[in-house]
Parts: sequence; C-alpha cells; structure tokens
Amino acid sequence: MAEPFKNMYNEQFFDLFTKDLMLVIPDLNPRTFVSQVTDKEWENRELKQRVIHIATVLKQFLPADYKDAIAKILELLDRIESRYPHCSQIDDTKFGLLLEYGAILDNYIEQYGLDDYETSVKAIERITQFTSCEFVTHPFIVKYPDAMMAQMLVWSKHAHWGVRRLASEGCRPRLPWAMALPNLKANPAPIIPILENLKNDPARFVRLSVANNLNDIAKDNPQVVIDLVKRWQGESEEVDWIIKHGCRTLLKQGNPEVMKLFGLGSVKNILIEDFYISNPKVKVGNSLEFSFSILNKNNKKTKMRLEYGLYYQKANGTLSKKVCKISEKEYAANATTHITRRHSFKVVTTRKLHPGLHQVAVIINGNEYEKYDFELIDNPQPFQ
Repeated sequence: MAEPFKNMYNEQFFDLFTKDLMLVIPDLNPRTFVSQVTDKEWENRELKQRVIHIATVLKQFLPADYKDAIAKILELLDRIESRYPHCSQIDDTKFGLLLEYGAILDNYIEQYGLDDYETSVKAIERITQFTSCEFVTHPFIVKYPDAMMAQMLVWSKHAHWGVRRLASEGCRPRLPWAMALPNLKANPAPIIPILENLKNDPARFVRLSVANNLNDIAKDNPQVVIDLVKRWQGESEEVDWIIKHGCRTLLKQGNPEVMKLFGLGSVKNILIEDFYISNPKVKVGNSLEFSFSILNKNNKKTKMRLEYGLYYQKANGTLSKKVCKISEKEYAANATTHITRRHSFKVVTTRKLHPGLHQVAVIINGNEYEKYDFELIDNPQPFQ
C-alpha cells in the first residue's frame, strides 16, 4: 500500500525545515518547534489538518507583526533559491523542490494575511514560483473580487511560468478542495481575458490549467465554453488540445453542438451487435468483462467517440451514471469491429460500492444504446 501523503511531514522533513528556519529565525529551538507540532493529536490529523497545524505553530516563532513575518518568509525563500537555483524552474514531475514548504507558507497567508491584501499578494506571487498557491487565492477572490481578478490578469503576463499558471489555476470556479467561488460560477466573464492571454503559453502546465479552467466553466456555463471553442479552434495544435481537453465534460454529456464542433456526427448507420457480459455476477474487487461489435454501415470511414456508461448502485437504490472513454478514432467503411472491455470494481476511496443491480451501456458520439444488467456482489473475506 502506498505511503499516505500526510506522512511526508516526517522527522527528515522537520530536520530540514527547522534548519532552514534557523537561517532567518536564529533563536528558533528545533526541538521545541517539533514537539509543538507533533502533539498528542498529530497522528490523528490528515494532510490538510497537518498543514494548518504546522502553520499555526509557525506563527508562534515568527514576528508578531504580519508584515515582518512575511519579510522573514520571503528572506527564507531567497536563501533557499540561492542554495537551489533550479528550484523555481519548470519540471515535468513536480512544480518545485519545496512543495511541502509551500503548502505551509500558503496556509500561513490564508490564515493570517486576509486583512493585508498588498502584503499577501506580493508574498503569493513569490511563493508560487516555488510551489502552487491556488488554494490561497480563492479566499482573496471572495473578499476582494475586483482587485484580485485584476491582479490575476496582470499575473497572466508574468515572466515566470508558475505565476502565469496561478493566474488560471487560482480562479478555477470548481477547483477541487478549494473554497467555492460562487460569483465566478455564476458569471465567468472575468476569467476569459486571463485564459485568452494564456492559451498559447509555452509552458505545458499553464496550458493544462487553461483546459481545466474551461472544463470547470463548462459545468455551469456550457455556452461560454462553446463560444470560445468556435473562436479558438484551429489556432494551433496546442490550442486545439486545450479546447478538446476543456470540453471533456461536455463530450461525456453528449452535448450535440460540441460533438459537431469536433467532427463527431450522426450514428444513423452505426449498429451495436452481440453485446455480451462474460460475468453477470461481479464480485467486489474483481472486474466486469463485456464485449460487443460495432457495425459501420456507412460507405465511408466514420469518426466515432466510443464510450460506455456504467450505472452504479447508490445507497438509496437508484443508479448513478459514470461515462468512461474507450477510444476516439475513424472506423472503416462497411466494416465490423469487435470490442472487449474490462471495468474494475476494486475498492477505492473515491467511490463507495453498493452491491446490487448495476447496468452498462455503449455510447457512440454521445448517443447511448441499450442498457444491460449485471449484479455486483459482496466478496466476503476468508476466515483467518
């Protein structure tokens, strides 16, 4: 089993962290700091709670005045950057050498800096060059909507890729695990100029954030995203990737206008035959196995987005649909293609499995075909 993320804050981390803190807080006592952090509730705290707790303890060792405390934090970053000059450069596997540090510093600003806009914004701009500050920007957008969105627009033209990424990621209306942004869910207009500035960004991480922001907007304002697709489509290979990835929810929903924009047309002459479920009783922990044939009766090759809908049993007895992509490609004219698929029912933390009736259906270009029943059954553990 993988090591829980919360355990990254371990003895080795605190040894490094306290040594670095002593560069700017010479009288810091590492043993006292660590003992206050690893209190009797430490083991029971999850990752977010640990980060909040460390930031709370850190406040006791920084200057009482918030501006002075931020000055110490920025001095710490300067010293770290001089030691690791590569730490704020883009990397394919992580956003910065000091990701763990960044989470703590971000939370410090979130907890104690909301009433000092100018000092906090300058600190966020600096810290995000080492890690990512999108969770911090949300409470500032809620409290200072006009000023903060104007700042995000300025950041979208910043020299550092991490700050440009923050301009998009920091205003995502549905950013997971972040404070809600109801105003931007209702009206995403302030976001659009930021995405316009970033859609051709040279950094892959920035372009990915633009796509994710579009996908967030599409969940509440699909027409806004559709209109952007019409304007942006064909600008470049990179922009075409952004809009396709940004429309993934609309594609899974089978939005007809979006399907047409991406060349996914009628399924009038497409047939599904020989649908077969190999194991109509699936044990929790195992996989559903099913197969079927696609008959393309058109006289020319046809582009198809092939998916399946999995209808999960819910606690109240109703079914909840999840769409899973199989492929998107051209199928030969007047040809039959056989498809086999496996869907795992391994226990995961993101979905609670309920034994009972489930269903599966093939989806082509947003059009769902016949549903087929199968049963998920408990897989009791053997006696020890």
